Amino acid sequence: MQTCKYLVIGAGVSGLTFANFINDKDYLIVEKSQEPGGFCRTIYQDGYIWDYAGHFFHFATDKIKNFFKNKIKDDELVYKKKCTKIFYNGLIIDFPFQANIHQLEKSEFIDCLYDLYFREKQGSKEVFESFLQMLYGKFGISITEKFLKPYNEKLYACDLDMLDQDAMGRFFPYADIGQVIRNFKNDYSGSYNAEFMYPKRGAMVFVDALSEGIDRDKIILGEQVTSINLETKVATTNKNRQIKFEYIINSSPLNQFLGLFEGNTSYKEFINTLSWNKVLVFNLGFAKKSSIKDIHWAYIPSKDINFYRVGFYDNILDSDKLSMYVEIGLSANQQIDIDEQLKLTLINLKKLGIVDEDNELLSHATIMMDPAYVHVDSKLEETKQLLKSELQKHNVFVMGRYGDWKYCSIEDSMRDALALTEKFNA
Repeated sequence: MQTCKYLVIGAGVSGLTFANFINDKDYLIVEKSQEPGGFCRTIYQDGYIWDYAGHFFHFATDKIKNFFKNKIKDDELVYKKKCTKIFYNGLIIDFPFQANIHQLEKSEFIDCLYDLYFREKQGSKEVFESFLQMLYGKFGISITEKFLKPYNEKLYACDLDMLDQDAMGRFFPYADIGQVIRNFKNDYSGSYNAEFMYPKRGAMVFVDALSEGIDRDKIILGEQVTSINLETKVATTNKNRQIKFEYIINSSPLNQFLGLFEGNTSYKEFINTLSWNKVLVFNLGFAKKSSIKDIHWAYIPSKDINFYRVGFYDNILDSDKLSMYVEIGLSANQQIDIDEQLKLTLINLKKLGIVDEDNELLSHATIMMDPAYVHVDSKLEETKQLLKSELQKHNVFVMGRYGDWKYCSIEDSMRDALALTEKFNA
């Protein structure tokens, strides 16, 4: 039987950050995949560089920023001022939609501005029953129904009344009527990530930097924890490995993690209240550049198009062939024909003018992210906090986007791990 002070479940950015910054190096990381990184991994195929999904970085935490600065040379990174667009009714307009309605056809612009100005009095409310009610209340009927509702339904693959009004937290680009009007002459500046950095070799560069400080004897790849006994403090893996621990640090999806505890069924009711979506990602490499030469990523609200977002690696890395990702939102239990979705994707890329008829697809890779976006519900938050307090009595801690079941960035997940190490180090 192996023993460790800290049993870390998951070698994504949260788990790796914890291992780097914890002072007591008596830890063991168990990761079910064959390589670390979680969804922050990169595929190198046929000369193309693709991440598992679009990851763009803008570190604001000094400790994290300095950590990577000491490990990654500046010439290994590219720095970009973000250029994001919306493909809408034959137009390409600036994102976010609500701040750029003046770029629409005149009749649609008037509809949006009129409904925004005369939106229901509830627009001044601070508390709404759901994400959808917040959209109508803050932005009116036209902006909501032309973009915000259809786009987010495609993204989350659910009824938006299921989501909390703050489902996207600080990541939602709010804009009141004054900001909308000011933007007729001035570029919108309400985005949390107006600029970003990106490694020339993909997001895996950050994972490699985190992995450098990990003793190879302290990370188990291709294996997963299948049961945990909190009385004996022993975890068992799918390969019958037993690990005696003092603390568990979990970054794996909370809905899966809570099902690991032997003899404890009290968490099942909470697990059944959690919801999420999947995202099917197609990474595509074409023979030549697209006519879209300046956009970094774009949003597609139309329900006639199967994907909700596309991104252009070649425009970020200034490469000479179209290299892109396409994201398709699916409900948690939805089953689809991936080959049919790829065929439909190629048809729709041509329909949008992103790919020419003679631009041959040379290479592609498919990823299914499950879970991808967790559905945030504030009504569950109090229960979740009570559950976390109960787990901590047993020396069990959760962190990160999936471990803590929240909407957050990669850096936020690292900050979770950093805060936890500071607690233990103190």
